[in-house]
Amino acid sequence: MPTYIAHVDVDGMEYQNPQEFVSIWGSIREDVQQAGGEILDTHAVLGPYDFDVRFRVDDDDEAFRVTQLIERHGLDTETYQALPVDRLGEIVDDV
Repeated sequence: MPTYIAHVDVDGMEYQNPQEFVSIWGSIREDVQQAGGEILDTHAVLGPYDFDVRFRVDDDDEAFRVTQLIERHGLDTETYQALPVDRLGEIVDDV
């Protein structure tokens, strides 16, 4: 299953403090699991985004569904497919 990373931006108008965001996270995790995905981990980050969420799903269509599940909670996402560094050698071997 491919791995994806979603950069998540919390809307300050929607959530006034981190506890409010944490309170919805269980519900987001359940939604993703019910959609067939698996959240691997979530990190608070310094920078232009508030959180990074790493998750696995079967394909790009499922990844899009996961981002919509996250965004319906008033969060903005920017999502990328991630490749393990140890696979780069086999991918670029023929280049």
